Amino acid sequence: MPTVLDLEDVSVVRNGNRILNDINWKVEADQRWVILGPNGAGKTTLLQLASAMVHPSSGTAQILDSRMGRVDVFELRPRVGFASSAMAKRFPADETVLNVVLTAAYSVTGRWNEQYDEIDLRRAQRVLAEWRLDHLEERRFGSLSDGEQKRVQIARSVMTDPELLLLDEPAASLDLGAREELLQLLGGYASAPSAPAIVMVTHHVEEIPRGFTHVLLISKASVVAAGPLQDALTAENLEATFGLPIVLSETDGRYAARAASV
Repeated sequence: MPTVLDLEDVSVVRNGNRILNDINWKVEADQRWVILGPNGAGKTTLLQLASAMVHPSSGTAQILDSRMGRVDVFELRPRVGFASSAMAKRFPADETVLNVVLTAAYSVTGRWNEQYDEIDLRRAQRVLAEWRLDHLEERRFGSLSDGEQKRVQIARSVMTDPELLLLDEPAASLDLGAREELLQLLGGYASAPSAPAIVMVTHHVEEIPRGFTHVLLISKASVVAAGPLQDALTAENLEATFGLPIVLSETDGRYAARAASV
């Protein structure tokens, strides 16, 4: 399978602080990755780098066969789907759900004077149906629950058939029911042969959907472990990542972790 993301000795430094340190990581088109790590580890910066929003301070970053620093990022970014809580704040609260998804075709966050073809409208409606949102297409974005807003963001991020999909903590702040509904949808999407490569950031192993294949563990700006879930997601690697003994369990393709008893 083709490589969609290839980072070699990548570091990101801001105001003298090393946010990412000599990262080596490769994502293939048929892989679904989860990134785990504590707050401040560099997870969100890693996604920003993968979405061509941040340039490396050193090292080389290849995104969809384009090297950062040698490509027009405005042509590259539409090929990458991205959903995050920070992006949700950019959508007008009174914008309809349909328009929030539809405007992805022009990479804008609110309707203005754009002209959309019928094929764009049908595509937006189909995506809303796939993410169980079609009954909300005329609702105002600001009136939705957290779970609904997160699903709208993901629907928007897949509207343009991206070659790489990046999700920054899609299950954060959701209650149990909303979280499980979202993880079921993500698991089904990730398992589809037509789905793009996916990279999802989370803090919790309980939020790893079925269908995800690989894990990257990061702590203090550096990679602790990376590889297939069954090999790299271990209690020992989680202890090295989070700094305390961990008991890890797996049931029917879903994981759970807790601190070991002392």
